[in-house]
Amino acid sequence: MQRIRMSLPYFKEFGWEANVVCVHPDFCEVNKDHLLLEAIPTDIKIYTVKPISKKWTKKIGLGSIAIRSLNAIRKKVDVLLNKEHFDLIYFSTTQFPVCILGNYWKKRFGIPYIIDMQDPWHSDYYINKPKAEQPPKYWFSYRLNKWLEPLAMKHVDGLISVSEAYIKTLQIRYHNILNIPYKVITFGAFDQDFSIAEKHQFDYSSMIPHKNEDVVNVVYVGRGGLDMKDALVKLFSAFRLGLRQEASLFKNIHFYFLGTSYAPDGQGKQTIFPLAQEMGIAAYVTEQTNRIPFYQTLNTLKSADLLFIAGSNDPQYTASKTYPYMFSKNPLLAIFHQDSSAAKIIRECNAGEVITFDMPEDTAIHQIYINLKNTLLKQGKPFIGNESELNNYSARNKTAEQCDFFELVLSSLNTSR
Repeated sequence: MQRIRMSLPYFKEFGWEANVVCVHPDFCEVNKDHLLLEAIPTDIKIYTVKPISKKWTKKIGLGSIAIRSLNAIRKKVDVLLNKEHFDLIYFSTTQFPVCILGNYWKKRFGIPYIIDMQDPWHSDYYINKPKAEQPPKYWFSYRLNKWLEPLAMKHVDGLISVSEAYIKTLQIRYHNILNIPYKVITFGAFDQDFSIAEKHQFDYSSMIPHKNEDVVNVVYVGRGGLDMKDALVKLFSAFRLGLRQEASLFKNIHFYFLGTSYAPDGQGKQTIFPLAQEMGIAAYVTEQTNRIPFYQTLNTLKSADLLFIAGSNDPQYTASKTYPYMFSKNPLLAIFHQDSSAAKIIRECNAGEVITFDMPEDTAIHQIYINLKNTLLKQGKPFIGNESELNNYSARNKTAEQCDFFELVLSSLNTSR
């Protein structure tokens, strides 16, 4: 959703008129943030659909909004394609099952389609993990994704991805996509978002308690998960070292992990606080699983003394949260797998300090310890980002890349005919 939301103000500038088909927000079981609509141009045509009620599908254990809305989206787009001419269908969502409709519309209307792989769809990452570490209903979702992904890839005309690794995985699976255009386009940062957040700072105030000059707040906003344990162990080990060596100083740090679960409010399972308990530092850690509104997230990031990003032990993982973190222009500490594109981006933009998993353990912990200590002493590295590199990751520039790719796909289709 965020990719499209941040692109809509710029599509027309680069020669494309966008029509959006989506599920009506009343039927989305997530926290609503109506301010997200504030920067969307008023001339954008948005068509909403009503999914099958969950009260019927939950009887067979099926709650996926993608599956429940599949037929409604098909019908709505059928009507549009029968009435008007469209050059391209662009799927940009992590509700991947809807992407199988591209194959259907291409056969019926002859319209090409592009899929944006913002995350892995069918993934083997959890296949050998203990059941306790697997997502809910993993047995079913794994088999469903294994069946649906090939249907969507069978006649796709182009692929966009936030990660080169996602594309390579798909090319190994499906030889028919080896010769279609693809492009790695990371997410962008939308300048207007910070202005909107500031304008509504009293309605969407920071989640961090009232500022105490003696306390340093280290803040992470985003999903948790056991795949982030390696990064968290390094952070907490460095903090414990500080407590042992300079307790009077390090006792003034508090870690906030906010919005760590995708589950409905009150139903999320903590994955970070239990580790803090295990490592004996629970008194210094707060984890809230409930998701928080986007603009409250931005105001929370702006109020932090030090921002922290925990990376996954999955080398393909790329954190979309990287961009608002960087553009908040606060001191940043990130711990990533060495092959993560997010680590490379932060370094290119000189937007913070990056620790990678391939560093010797003692070296990594020492560097984190020094970073925390300098933050406590008010000697932390200020934001000195490379503005030209940062600008490469603006929403406008990323939209330009998308539109260039649209043209490339259409051109390649015309050439092959």
